[in-house]
Formats: sequence, C-alpha cells, structure tokens
Amino acid sequence: MPTHAKKRIFVAGHRGMVGSALVRQLQTHEHVELVLRSSAELDLTNQAAVQNFFKNEHIDVVYVAAAHVGGIHANNTYPGDFIYRNLMIETNVIHQARMAEVQHLMFLGSSCIYPKHAAQPITEEALLTGPLEETNEPYAIAKIAGIKLCESYNRQFDVDYRSVMPTNLYGPGDNFHPVNSHVIPALMRRFHEAKVSGAESTTLWGSGQVRREFLHVDDLAGACILAMNVPKDLYYSVASPRCSHLNVGSGSDCTVRELAELIARVVGFEGRIEHDLSKPDGTPAKLMSSAKLHTLGWQPQVGLEQGLASTYAWFSEDQLAAAA
Repeated sequence: MPTHAKKRIFVAGHRGMVGSALVRQLQTHEHVELVLRSSAELDLTNQAAVQNFFKNEHIDVVYVAAAHVGGIHANNTYPGDFIYRNLMIETNVIHQARMAEVQHLMFLGSSCIYPKHAAQPITEEALLTGPLEETNEPYAIAKIAGIKLCESYNRQFDVDYRSVMPTNLYGPGDNFHPVNSHVIPALMRRFHEAKVSGAESTTLWGSGQVRREFLHVDDLAGACILAMNVPKDLYYSVASPRCSHLNVGSGSDCTVRELAELIARVVGFEGRIEHDLSKPDGTPAKLMSSAKLHTLGWQPQVGLEQGLASTYAWFSEDQLAAAA
C-alpha cells in the first residue's frame, strides 16, 4: 500500500474539457498530487498499458473523465467508434484500478443514458425504463455499462466507485469542430464565422423546438469533487447500491432556438437564423432532476449567459492564438 502523505489522484482525460476543469479545481486542494497522462503517453484503450500504469503509479483516487465524445452528427456517423472506444476506456481504467486496490473512483457518464421519452425532469430511477434516443444509443450503452461496472465492483469487491451523470456541458476547452461538436460550440463557431464574414444569415440544425439543459463545466467539476469526497454513508443516504449515480444539471432548460438567439447576442451576430429541417432534432426534451446532489450541498454557480460569454472569450483568444 502507498505510504505517501499526499493523495495521488489520476484524472483520466485531463486535456479534455471536463478533465481540465477537474485539474483546475483539484490543483487548489492541499494534500493532492495529480497524476496526469496524455493520450500519447497512455492509450487508455490498451489494456496492458493501463495495467502497467496502475501497477507502477500507486494511485489513491481516480476520476474517469476520458471519453470519445461528439455531437449528433458524430454519434450518428461513427456509432462503432463511440461504443468500442468508450467501452474499452472505462473497462480498462475501472478494472485495472480495482486490480491495483484503488478504493475510490468517480466515473463520469452522460444524460443520454436515459430513455428518449423519459418523464421530465429526469430522475436517476429512469435509467433502463425505456428505449434510448437512436442517434446516440451506442454512446449511451457504453456509459450505462460504466455505471453498472462500478456498481458491480462495489458489490463484489467492497470498493467505493461512484458515478455522476452531467447534463449538456460547455465551457473552456470544448471541441469547436465545425461538424462533430456539440450544439453550443457548433453554434458559437458558426455565428462567429458568420459575423466575421459579414454573412446575412446562418443555419440552425433541426426545428429548434427541442429543449435542452446546459451546465458550465466548472460547475460540473465542483459537483464531482464534492460527490467524491462526501462520506460513504452520506452518499448512499441519497443514492442506492443499484442506482448509485447522481445527476448533475443546472435545473433549467430552453429551446435550441432560444439558445441560438442567446449565443448570437453573445457573439454579436445580427443576421437571420434559418433552420435546416433535413437535420435531426434528437431527444425532444432532456431536463434532469439534480435533487439528490442538492441534498449533499451542491448548487450551480454559473448562469447560462455568463457562461456563454466567458466561453466565447476563451474561444476568441484560442482562435487568435491559432492564427498567430
């Protein structure tokens, strides 16, 4: 067993949006020693490499923020990649952590684990009660498997592996790819480019009438650290051994059209927003109940307009740096 004074915490996926937010907050904690590896240094889909890492690094705590992610287009186009890579990442990390006698682990899932037509707001108990949304079903199946892997290891090996299910996230470090990104970075980039080019209009995929909830990634990081560190008896006073995951959301939603209009204002795009009805809408509504997490003392701190403005500032600086 490790004899060091500081907790050695491995953040898997530390260069991603969620992982980097976790690192920013964990760096402020005393008695924490972060252990970080880029994908070039440690391929989490490689079982032998992950086994060797845990064997040598004497990790105390793991945050599984690594994932293969993307928006509707990416999920619909590369379903095999999404289910395979995510299953491999979570299976290797969770299993090898257990083999190395790591007692504490936090697995990050996604709100897409819930049925397409789940009652709103969605509670944790809605898991596995109905069909999933078709476009991201492979990704959702992988995330459900990760939750159940943690629960199964808790039951069989008496470890403390917890899970949180965040709503739609945004913030610094997001992927602003023009096709494969999620809705906020996709729209932010589209409106930014339209503003710069002087375009009179730009396009919004789908009808714009579906409703979505959004959470700033810094709020998620705070929720993860809180949920990881509350005492076990307190955590399982709100969760249960076979429904152990906790939702993390902002508590409010809006239509995608309303979101687009807000992003346009933040960016400064004054042209028309037109709809491409040939593109899919996805799940009709997805507002989650975070009541269980609230009982543990967590509340979101970043409002949507404030968060969009700071994200756009980060994106603009990143664009300028890339062009330099």
